[in-house]
Amino acid sequence: MIPYGRQSISADDIKAVVDVLESDWLTQGPAIERFESAVAEYCGARYAVAVNSATSALHIACLAAGLKQGDMLWTSPNTFVASANCGLYCGADVDFVDIHPRTYNMDVEALDDKLGKAAVSGKLPKVLIPVHFSGQSCDMSAIGDFAKQYGITVIEDASHAIGGRYKGHKIGSCVFSDMTVFSFHPVKIITTGEGGMVLTNRRDLYEQLIKLRSHGITRDPAMMDCKPHGSWYYQQIELGFNYRMTDIQAALGDSQMKRLDEFVVRRNFLAQRYDQLLAGLPIQLPTVMPENRSAFHLYAIRLKLDEISKTHQQVFEELRNNGVGVNLHYIPVHTQPYYRRLGFKQGDFPQAERYYDEAISIPMYYGLTDEKQEIVIDIVKKVLR
Repeated sequence: MIPYGRQSISADDIKAVVDVLESDWLTQGPAIERFESAVAEYCGARYAVAVNSATSALHIACLAAGLKQGDMLWTSPNTFVASANCGLYCGADVDFVDIHPRTYNMDVEALDDKLGKAAVSGKLPKVLIPVHFSGQSCDMSAIGDFAKQYGITVIEDASHAIGGRYKGHKIGSCVFSDMTVFSFHPVKIITTGEGGMVLTNRRDLYEQLIKLRSHGITRDPAMMDCKPHGSWYYQQIELGFNYRMTDIQAALGDSQMKRLDEFVVRRNFLAQRYDQLLAGLPIQLPTVMPENRSAFHLYAIRLKLDEISKTHQQVFEELRNNGVGVNLHYIPVHTQPYYRRLGFKQGDFPQAERYYDEAISIPMYYGLTDEKQEIVIDIVKKVLR
């Protein structure tokens, strides 16, 4: 089976982890700071806070933004459930903005229309989470302008997109947003096994994020309400969480960062080959906007079902039965049973639903060889013809 995604672990990565295992630090030690500095410097952001998952990163980013009960968070329906759940964790309400039919990212025209109506009704979101689907940035310049106009905090869910660019800026620079979140799950661009990170250029948000990831505790005397009792002293000043990343994970991430550009170049090469060799089939290929360089976490095709004598499910299962480990990203969040119980229903976001009815993610990862990619292409052609 050729998987849809897979990590790439080098001898240097293994050595970096072993070095930590043989050191005095396993949990929060110097490897964390090295990894945070490497990512922040690469992206051009001022601050970075490493945590144990991108879900944790989204949660504390929302809390740092002040999201609470009575507030509203908007995100994309074409995403993993964590992009929406983080709002519910804070007690806020959640809503969605439909996707663009070509990029599968949040549609800025739909966003503009929805914001205008929300402003009239007094129900503007406090937090907006655009999701950079498959590694391509949303139109962050337009989104940033809307955020300034309406006073909204923007958190980029860039779980798919480290190493990508938008209008010459590296994703994660936070030029058009308040915070950016990355994921380091094994199928993402780089991995820490499990892990995530929040980047920001704002000192106030950084200080909140640092406290929230570790029980709301500080050892900084300037933040305490009394003089420290001794060098052992700390105070809990917020209700925080145990969302810390370990030094073992951070060492792996720091080592992987050294190959990030190599990973992204290879993924773009594979995407270009797919574009060329799948052309002419009854499928819609991914569209990358000219201002973007996608990190290509995913390569998602859409079936032109009116030109194919098979159903979506038949094509999917035939590809798997022939050794191509396809997947589907994503089931629209608003159609999940939990969200239907909150009042959402089929038909609320038709572009995301139509995309789901036609989409298949085919193999895309750094270690996919030209030969294996050609096998995938031959099998896709065979199944579709």
